[in-house]
Amino acid sequence: MKTLKEIGKCAKAAEPALRVLNAGEKDKALLGVAEKLLADASYILEANEKDVVRAKENGMKPGLVDRLMLDRSRIEGMAEGIRQVAALPDPVGEVRSMKQRPNGLLIGQKRVPLGVIGIIYEARPNVTADAFALCFKAGNVVILRGGSDAFYSNLAIVETIRTALKDHGVPKDAIQLIEDTSRKTAQEFMKMDLYVDLLIPRGGAGLIRSVLENSRIPVIETGTGNCHIFVDESADLQMAVSIIFNAKTQRIGVCNACESLVVHERVLDRLMPLLKKKLDEKQVEIRGDRKAAAAAEGIVPATEEDWGTEYLDYILSVKTVDSIDEAIAHINRYNTGHSEAIITSDYANAQRFLNEVDAAAVYVNASTRFTDGYEFGFGAEIGISTQKLHARGPMGLEALTSYKYIIYGNGQIR
Repeated sequence: MKTLKEIGKCAKAAEPALRVLNAGEKDKALLGVAEKLLADASYILEANEKDVVRAKENGMKPGLVDRLMLDRSRIEGMAEGIRQVAALPDPVGEVRSMKQRPNGLLIGQKRVPLGVIGIIYEARPNVTADAFALCFKAGNVVILRGGSDAFYSNLAIVETIRTALKDHGVPKDAIQLIEDTSRKTAQEFMKMDLYVDLLIPRGGAGLIRSVLENSRIPVIETGTGNCHIFVDESADLQMAVSIIFNAKTQRIGVCNACESLVVHERVLDRLMPLLKKKLDEKQVEIRGDRKAAAAAEGIVPATEEDWGTEYLDYILSVKTVDSIDEAIAHINRYNTGHSEAIITSDYANAQRFLNEVDAAAVYVNASTRFTDGYEFGFGAEIGISTQKLHARGPMGLEALTSYKYIIYGNGQIR
């Protein structure tokens, strides 16, 4: 097992080769990786089963087990995501805004790789493939530090990718996995600013906070998701029930799942019985304020803590409001800057919601589950940024590049 310093040196050694790979070479290697993932599916699933069994024995929540679990369909999805990344335009080398100065200098911007990207993530083995594909297409080396819960899965996926890269004449150290999953090693990794240019945490609030507080490497904050849906007084209630059911239950352990519902009091008594009946199909616990609890049987009283909680479970909070102003104020107070939605037939209210809600993705009459690199046409995503500098929302290829100025002269001196 390599030390962190050895991993850092190997990453820096691989970086120059990746920086000069052309689009065709990168795409050929990516397609080879996709095929190798499918060819090695049984090996990967066998490794994943070890992680899933151990997770269940340790009492992991069902939503988190779902995040961890792989099947052939999810491996096919990983491979398809890589193929889609290969099909995307290569951002590296794009020259933008070439302008001539009065002194004759031509000054432009050229898009370039960031260099070495570190990713710290938890029980999401699909992140291993997604992160590699996007970093590689953008010309970057990636160092991965996954959680102990997904250790065997991550190890198998990285071994498969490294074999495919070697078969295509690309440095296999374009991707490396830190095999020591201890907290101490994670802390040391956050100090490796000599080797790593950018650090991206993907996981729960505790992980993200730890990285933000301890890293010497520049960090992109990716999001916990206390995502809201506001049912306006003009909403189509059947549409609202359908969207809420999808956003809450389609996958409970993901950051773009709906955790909090905000309902205008004028539709509360009609909506809640319909919604309760539908959510009962998935045994969703509803925690409501006093008005919401009175609108349908079986609703649990909510506490102040519920308004700011990302459950990652079959639980939904419900807050009653008397206006769109109160809805927007509540959402902006408790949201995590991820994804927010309004169900409405009122154009003016839709526009107010889009303009005034502060989040990376804001929806009108659609599920928050669409905040995803695949759904946005990026092929895959490196994460969903909830900060405002450099990148925001689902991060695709362009978010993994920087730029440098290129200047053409013909003898100018200052």
